[in-house]
Amino acid sequence: MNTPKTLKRTARRFSLLALALPSMLYLQSALAETPKARTGKQVAETVCMGCHESGKDGAPKIGDRAEWSKRASVGLGVLTEHAIAGVRKMPAHGSRADLSDLEMSRAVAYMVSGGKAIDPDKPYSSPSQVPGGQLVKERCSECHAAGKNGAPRIGYMDDWKPRLQSGVENLVMSAVRGHNAMPARAGMGNLSDADLRAAVVFMLVQPKPL
Repeated sequence: MNTPKTLKRTARRFSLLALALPSMLYLQSALAETPKARTGKQVAETVCMGCHESGKDGAPKIGDRAEWSKRASVGLGVLTEHAIAGVRKMPAHGSRADLSDLEMSRAVAYMVSGGKAIDPDKPYSSPSQVPGGQLVKERCSECHAAGKNGAPRIGYMDDWKPRLQSGVENLVMSAVRGHNAMPARAGMGNLSDADLRAAVVFMLVQPKPL
């Protein structure tokens, strides 16, 4: 039999659930919007094959262990830096700015090993090339200063709070992948994930304009 005390406790639980539900749903939605990192095989077959299958412009062919060994002798970190920033005729991030540095690392591992390496859980490298403040001033403020196209404004924490519910890293990945009117990597394919993270953090800690 439900006593008044039991009914009151049950009602309180439903009230707490009702309050928590919107945040839970937002978090699930935000996490769903951030796609899982692609495997090295997926990246190699959908992006890298364009040049590395035929050896276009001197690119080492997938499966040519001798050529890959030469390049890997400088270290997988350096090789990944080249893939991220671009080198010689190879464009930054393989012309796919929405690829994360982890996905580029996985593609490197896949091609160097001839498809035998296990996908790394962390990027081999994510070179910091531009200070966060400089990047914000030269690029991000174009939209984030005034909130153009719905961009969260620099210094207005209320604008950022809903986006922070899924964590800073998901916010960084939104900048990597592109979101709404914002293109992947703010349209600058040679930026690393570390560069974008520095810019995001810089915008988050700025005081509200007077």
